[in-house]
Amino acid sequence: MKPSGSVVEGSLVAAFESEFADLVGGRHCVAVQEGYCALRLSLVALGVVPGDEVIVPSYGPAAAIEAVRLAGATPVFADIDPQSFCLDPDAVAAAVTWRTVAIVAGHRFGHPAPMRRLAELAGRHGLALIEDASQACGAELDRQPVGTFGVLAAFSLAVVTEDPRLARKVRELRTPDTRPTEESAVAGRGELERVAGFAARRRANARVFDSALKGVHVPYVAAGARHVYYRYVVRVPGNGRPDRDAFARALASRGVDAGIPVPTPLHRIPAFRTSADLPHTEQAAAETLSLPVHPLLTEREVERIVSACNALGGLL
Repeated sequence: MKPSGSVVEGSLVAAFESEFADLVGGRHCVAVQEGYCALRLSLVALGVVPGDEVIVPSYGPAAAIEAVRLAGATPVFADIDPQSFCLDPDAVAAAVTWRTVAIVAGHRFGHPAPMRRLAELAGRHGLALIEDASQACGAELDRQPVGTFGVLAAFSLAVVTEDPRLARKVRELRTPDTRPTEESAVAGRGELERVAGFAARRRANARVFDSALKGVHVPYVAAGARHVYYRYVVRVPGNGRPDRDAFARALASRGVDAGIPVPTPLHRIPAFRTSADLPHTEQAAAETLSLPVHPLLTEREVERIVSACNALGGLL
């Protein structure tokens, strides 16, 4: 018998991979410990090497840029669409150079990126398109699940691909600290069981917010997109960061714990700083606020969030 938590692949890991594959159209699934590992392994499996450039968003977590750097390549920032907060294909096209080998497209906050336009762009330039789907398990675009558009997709606990050669390469590249344990597979299978139900609850909470909130700009949803609301991100109108921060403090005084989804764009952080001109990224970082939308909210808590926001709307 193998000890609990041993770093070998057994029946529970295989079961997790099989169940995850069902969520992504039967693609090959390779389990990993975390999304950061998934992105790095995806880039290495594609043969990304020093001197290569990979286009990434600046508006979001640092996992993508760190994965690019660990693969030895250079991250190049592109601006976002101001409505969906996902990469803007026109900005990506402007960032492509002869060194570019890949695009990492994040499905930001649970909203699918414009994958068809990005896939067309990637195909035209001979680039690999990687999906960062860590915030969007269960999201869809035109009834097609995220994770099935790119050559590889990185989720929080798995890499998925249609290419058996790439799947085998990712599996071979894993090290003891990136391989899943039987124990983590049990936890992962538990998460998979809750994906559909939790997404439905988040979407239900979001529908209430969409219809009832005043004084803030509610999240945009593109035609054909199925948003899963990993975060419910609103824009606070006014004078950018001062008004947004004041709004957040006022909500906190009313018992609503709202967060700033991206406090500082990655291209402004000293470790990653560049001179990239990303106006939509800058504006989003200054104006956005994440309201509680988690699936365990009660109706009373949802109503309290709406009341608190609406009491402040237009006052700041």
